[in-house]
Amino acid sequence: MKKKEFLSELEKRLAGLPKADIDERLEFYSEMIDDRVEEGKTEEEAIRDIGSIDEVVDQIAQDTPLAKLVKERMRPKKKVSPLVIVLLILGFPLWLPLFLVLIVLGLVFCLVLWILVIAAYAAEVGLLGYGIVGLISFFAHMSQGEVILLNLAVSLLGFGGTLVFFFVCIAATKLNAKITKKVLVGFKRLLIGGGKKNAQA
Repeated sequence: MKKKEFLSELEKRLAGLPKADIDERLEFYSEMIDDRVEEGKTEEEAIRDIGSIDEVVDQIAQDTPLAKLVKERMRPKKKVSPLVIVLLILGFPLWLPLFLVLIVLGLVFCLVLWILVIAAYAAEVGLLGYGIVGLISFFAHMSQGEVILLNLAVSLLGFGGTLVFFFVCIAATKLNAKITKKVLVGFKRLLIGGGKKNAQA
C-alpha cells in the first residue's frame, strides 16, 4: 500500500472525528511515513512499520476522549429534512427505549464482570482470615499444652487457598481490564466511523 492510498483510507475511517483532528492525524502519519522514507525505506515498508489501518484506528480511538466523539457525532452534518424530523419524533417511543436498553446492557455486562472480580478478592481475604484464625488457634492450644493438628491443617489450607486465589484474582483483573478496554475501544471505533475492519495488505 502506498502513502496516498494509506492516508486516503485512514481519512475515510476517521470520518467521525472533527475535521481539525482528522487533518492533524493525517499530517502526523504523513510525516511519519516521510521520515521513514528519508531513512531509506520504501513507502510500503514505512507503512508496514506503522501498522495496519485497523491498528492505527484502534490507537486513535484509545487516545480520543469519548466525550469529544459523542459531541462530534451529535453535531448535525447537514440540514435535516422535515420528513426525517417527523419520523424521529414519531419513532421516539420506539428508538429511545431500545437505545437506552443497549447502553444499559453494555454497562451491566461490564459491571457484572467487575463484580465477579471483587467477589474473587473477597474470597481471597476470607481465605487469608481463615488461615490466620487457624494459626492463632493452633498456637493458643499449643500454649495450653495441647497439640491440635486440625487447627494447623485448617491454617495451612487457608494460606494455600489464599496463594492459589491470589493468582486467580490477578488473572481475572487483567482479563477484565482487557475486555473493558476492548468494549470501550469498539464503541469509540463505531463513533469514529472505523467500526468495520478491513483486511490490510
